[in-house]
Amino acid sequence: MSTLKPLAKQRPRIPEWLRLKLPTQSTFAQTRNLLADLRLHTVCESARCPNHWECWSKGTATFMIAGDRCTRACGFCAVTTARPLALEADEPLRVAEATRRMGLKHVVITAVARDDLPDGGAEHFRRTIEVVRAMNPAIVVEVLVPDFLDRDESIDTVLSASPEIFNHNLETVRRLTPSIRSRATYDRSLSVLRKVKGKRGESIYTKSGLMLGLGETEDELFAAMEDLRQASCDILTLGQYLQPTLRHLPVVEFVAPDRFAEYGERARQMGFKHVASGPMVRSSYHADEISKLSDYQIFRSENLII
Repeated sequence: MSTLKPLAKQRPRIPEWLRLKLPTQSTFAQTRNLLADLRLHTVCESARCPNHWECWSKGTATFMIAGDRCTRACGFCAVTTARPLALEADEPLRVAEATRRMGLKHVVITAVARDDLPDGGAEHFRRTIEVVRAMNPAIVVEVLVPDFLDRDESIDTVLSASPEIFNHNLETVRRLTPSIRSRATYDRSLSVLRKVKGKRGESIYTKSGLMLGLGETEDELFAAMEDLRQASCDILTLGQYLQPTLRHLPVVEFVAPDRFAEYGERARQMGFKHVASGPMVRSSYHADEISKLSDYQIFRSENLII
């Protein structure tokens, strides 16, 4: 179990712009039942994502492979920290079957950090992507990966399956990284993104996300955004951090929607090809919107390797 200690006796009052209405569509139950039937984990549930009601009601989900036990204990994350179980050999097929039943055109595949495995779970990523593609050749595959300890061979293994989008989250600014991200480092995350772009260039989109409200300053946020651009990161997500439980890091600030809009515009001016910035934005929230971009259609037709 996680070793995080209680950091606050109660959560601060949630502002109105963060209050959600629960959906009533039958699609939510259908998605929940499908995931249960195929024995699949999602980051929606394991990380207690506040958007999972909306996403499941639209028939989408972010599949979390390699189990639901993480080898790291990041102060912001609700995923369980524990000794992981063995990889399930049939999991790639179950994920592929879910994409088929749900009729997905864009799938996000993520995983817990598996520092117990020599390759960090990279081969499991590769197999999952390939089986998904075999069952659904037209699908767009986005991977949201751990840092693999910046090992080239692990990064190359994932890239060998040719995902269209390679996502690795920087999560927070340089100063806060040591106290927020277990074992991860700021420069290592930038290195992973830089290597992917260096290996694949314009034939792949790189993506990263930052949480706001953990105590960062605007100057620190802009510096992190600039560092991502210097690593040739194409896509940026900015969202409000919400404390999953009282055992996790407290919210320092609730950032207003108009400031998120300003930060999003600043990111576009920096040269990011696509930016999603808002209180409820998460790394894979509305991920399929990237496929609506005109330059993405060109990217798909000219550079996709299957």
